[in-house]
Amino acid sequence: MGSRSLTIRVPATSANIGPGFDVVGLSLSLHLTLTISYPLSPPTSDYVQPAITYSGEGSDEVPLNAYKNLTTRVALYVLRCHNIRRFPSHLVIHVDNEIPFGRGLGSSGAAVIAGVLLGDAIGQLHLPTERSWISHSWSNAIRTTSQQPSWRLRGLVPQGADEAATEAASVPLSEVLPEYPPDAGEDWGLDPPVPPFGIGHYVRFGWSESIKAVAIIPRFELSTAKAREVLPTQYSRKDLVFNLQRLAVLTTALGQSPPDPGLIYEAMKTASTNLTENLWHIPGLPEVTTTITPASHPGLLGICLSGAGPTILALATGGFEGIAEDAREIFQGFGISIDWKVLEIASGSAVKEN
Repeated sequence: MGSRSLTIRVPATSANIGPGFDVVGLSLSLHLTLTISYPLSPPTSDYVQPAITYSGEGSDEVPLNAYKNLTTRVALYVLRCHNIRRFPSHLVIHVDNEIPFGRGLGSSGAAVIAGVLLGDAIGQLHLPTERSWISHSWSNAIRTTSQQPSWRLRGLVPQGADEAATEAASVPLSEVLPEYPPDAGEDWGLDPPVPPFGIGHYVRFGWSESIKAVAIIPRFELSTAKAREVLPTQYSRKDLVFNLQRLAVLTTALGQSPPDPGLIYEAMKTASTNLTENLWHIPGLPEVTTTITPASHPGLLGICLSGAGPTILALATGGFEGIAEDAREIFQGFGISIDWKVLEIASGSAVKEN
C-alpha cells in the first residue's frame, strides 16, 4: 500500500507599502507550512475524516475540524468546484504557523492560499497560476485585497481587477465558503459558486536585494474589517493623484541599487499620512512614523503601516536593531509592548512532493 506526502509553504504578506493602497504587496519570510500525507489505497473500506494538528502562532485558537478550519474549507471548496466531493480518506495534515494573527501580515490570506494549493494538490487539478489566483480571490471574500498580492512571486507585486472582480468580491463570504453545520453530511454544500476566469491581473516589479523589512509587531490584534471601518468610502481626485504620483516613483525607486533613502522615505511617508490617515488611531503610530527617519537612523529607507496594521514595516538596508528598539521605546510610552523581526523579501508559495 503506497502513500503520498507533500509540503505546502506560503509566506506572510504585507500590503500597501505606503501609496500602493490595496494594489501592491510584498512576500515576507514568515511562513505557514502544511505537511500532508494520505494513503493512495486506504486500509479500510470505511471513510476516515481528515485529522488536523497545529503548532506555532494561533495554535490555541484555530479549529481542527476540517469543516470549520479556514484552510481545509477553502481546499474543499476548490475540490467541489472540480466535482470532487470530499478529501481523501485518512488524510493527515500538520500545520506549523509563523505568521501572527491580526497583525497586518496576511495570516488569513496565507490560510486561504494554502487551502487553494491544498485542494489543487490533493485533487491533482494542475491549476495554472492564473486559475489558482482567481480561486483565491473568489474564496477570500474578506472584503479586502490586502492579503492577495505576491503569493506566488518574489518582489514588489501590484494587482488589478476589472468590474467582474469587484462584483465577485461583493458576494457574501457565507455564500462562497459556508461554515458547515455540525450535522452536515457529505452531500451538504456540493454546488458552490465557481470562480470566473480572467478577473485578476498582476506583475512583479524589481526589488533591490539590499533591502530588508523590519516588522515592528505590537502585541495586540486588529482585524482588517475593523480597521477598514474607519476609512472613507470615497477619495478626492487630489488624493488619488497624490498617491499615484508617489506610487510611480516608489515602485521604481525600490528596484534601484543602491536605493535612495530620501526618495523612498518621502514617497512612503507622505502617502501614508494622507490616504490612510484614518488608520492612525493606533497609539504611537504617528510618533514612530514621523520621528524615525533616514536622518536619525542611517540605513532606514521608508516606514509604513503593514496592511491594515497594527504592524509597522520599516524598509532598511542596515541599522535594524536601532530602528526597532527606538520604536519599542516610543510604543512603551503608550503602554504597548512590541516584538520585532528582520525579514527577508521571500520567494512565493511552494508545493513540494516529499
